[in-house]
Amino acid sequence: MRNLVIGDIHGGLRALEQVLERAEVTPEDKLIFLGDYVDGWSHAVETVNYLMELNTTHDCVLLRGNHDALCADWLRTGKENPLWEQHGGKATMDSYHKWGKDIQAQHLVFYEQLEDYFLKENEYLFLHAGFTNLKGVTHEYQNFNFYWDRTLWEMAMALNPSLDRDDPGYPPRLKNYKEIYIGHTPVTRIGKTTPQQAGNVWNIDTGAAFKGPLTILDIATKEFWQSDPVHTLYPEESGRN
Repeated sequence: MRNLVIGDIHGGLRALEQVLERAEVTPEDKLIFLGDYVDGWSHAVETVNYLMELNTTHDCVLLRGNHDALCADWLRTGKENPLWEQHGGKATMDSYHKWGKDIQAQHLVFYEQLEDYFLKENEYLFLHAGFTNLKGVTHEYQNFNFYWDRTLWEMAMALNPSLDRDDPGYPPRLKNYKEIYIGHTPVTRIGKTTPQQAGNVWNIDTGAAFKGPLTILDIATKEFWQSDPVHTLYPEESGRN
């Protein structure tokens, strides 16, 4: 059995189907999705439908992303959120309007059942964004940090690679886990389109919402598979570009 971690999808179902095929995923594999299933490309509803069905045939861990939380809030309250709409929410709203009210109620249950983090063997942490408590995720005061925090990745990126783990200056947050896997902050911001490691943090968001591919990574071997750049699979759309 492989443990496969999947980056931010952002409504790009075509990319998801493509990369699952390229990774030759089987029901024996454990699939850990890092969140942000919607907001970007036009297949928001179809992506969630696909994940709900996949979860019945495969061993899936479905984590909550900030965009999933924003979408759930809209489905729950109907309140306008112009900032969300500008950052991919408009495509998601359009997708739901095509499907009607029944699917919205079903999907709200899906969003509410998403997990904030997944801790494997107390050594491998998976979550969408980060955490702030020095003692780790089980001591976090605010759950929204799990899908909004960027300081964990920023700290890992700024870490001196030569700094020993036992050095008093080594960040305490990073000492809690052997490896941490996140999405949330696209590595395309630093000019990359492949998974990036900083310290013991692996960032799997390779910019699928923009002009990067969608990525699956095997946590044991670090082998990874990617879709085509997602914007090429949706040539008539702009995504979040």
